[in-house]
Amino acid sequence: MRIGLISDTHLPQLLHSLDQLGPEPGEALANVDLILHGGDVTVPAVLDWCEQFAPVLAVRGNNDIFDDPRLAEHQIIDVEGFRVGMSHELRPESRPIAEILDSSLNGEQVDVLIGGDTHVERLEFRDGVLLINPGSPSLPHHFSTRLGAIGILTIEPNRLQAEIVALGPTDGARNPTRPQHVVIEHGEVVEASLDGQMIEPGEFLKAPHERVVRNGV
Repeated sequence: MRIGLISDTHLPQLLHSLDQLGPEPGEALANVDLILHGGDVTVPAVLDWCEQFAPVLAVRGNNDIFDDPRLAEHQIIDVEGFRVGMSHELRPESRPIAEILDSSLNGEQVDVLIGGDTHVERLEFRDGVLLINPGSPSLPHHFSTRLGAIGILTIEPNRLQAEIVALGPTDGARNPTRPQHVVIEHGEVVEASLDGQMIEPGEFLKAPHERVVRNGV
């Protein structure tokens, strides 16, 4: 299964659709089987826009003051033998995974944990859990409105592949997203990249701010 991950859409009043940012968000979601929205949807029309590509499940963010059957406080699904959980706020994301699960999913155990809220992309594998924050496609890193990021999660038996996709740049506004990916097979990191450069699996297992891209790796 190929899952599109999107969060913190926060469309300003001048925008009625993510299409107004350019074709990139739609192109990135064109071939997914399911879309998971990590909250701060802000308006149901965003879920309608997502649903043209695939079925949608979303979690409620602190700016989501509407009800919708696609929206819940948290979501948990089972895919190809993996349990995938989603809650809007995971911060501080540097906490032990057990603490994050206690506060965000009421202690439910998952193999993949998806969140949003920070607008900053994050991809980690700690304590046997793949943590993904896809950032924001429209307000990356809390900058002004511009193209940002989405995530793609591909799940096969005994294999997870997660990717942070930079959608921009937008004319006159740089995209601060750091593209990255990781492949996990049988619970082990076997491949990873950062900023378009391959990195050693051991480098990926470091905290995100400690990872270094080495020329030639």
